[in-house]
Amino acid sequence: MEHGDVVITISRMYGSGGRTVAQMLSERLGIPYYDKDLIRLASEDSGINEALFANADEKVKRSTIFRVAKSVYNGELIPPESRDFTSNRNLFNFQAKVIKKLAETESCVIVGRCAEYILRDYENVLSVFIHAPEDFCLEKAAEKHSMPLKELEEFVKRTNKQKEYYHEYYTGRNWSDARNYDLCLDSSKLGFERCVEEIIAYMDVRFRR
Repeated sequence: MEHGDVVITISRMYGSGGRTVAQMLSERLGIPYYDKDLIRLASEDSGINEALFANADEKVKRSTIFRVAKSVYNGELIPPESRDFTSNRNLFNFQAKVIKKLAETESCVIVGRCAEYILRDYENVLSVFIHAPEDFCLEKAAEKHSMPLKELEEFVKRTNKQKEYYHEYYTGRNWSDARNYDLCLDSSKLGFERCVEEIIAYMDVRFRR
């Protein structure tokens, strides 16, 4: 890690604009933005087909949540000779390996994938949670998806539940608990641009830039 490198992790409710905030922040700071790219990087590092990573990405069935204690990430990689080498657990492990390498080598913005937990012991990491009320999230979701309101409500609810289960499965922590993050921002009240400004202001104070 070079002097001055800072990593910002962005967790977000669906429809809150967290990904947009992350992209804007990346452009403002002139640093890389990682989201789906993490899947490609993990595939290249492990030799495991990228399609397997995409299929498992931020998805965990509700029934598996009761086995959370057995799957909390501990940094270990499963070796190629194991039958579990291509398991969802090991796919997560390889993504975590990539996330750690990025945090150790460059400044960047990382979206989702429990990055705030994986990097919880890194002094150069600022973790952010972007949230918003249901009506705001539905309004933003409607700009991307053409479906009846009832369907859209179910889609947004289901997507957020998947994020919640995924996070708890691999971290043992509540996804939306403010104690897991350095900064929580309501994008409906601040707007995306102001969210970016608040994150940068926090960075300036936290890291005395």
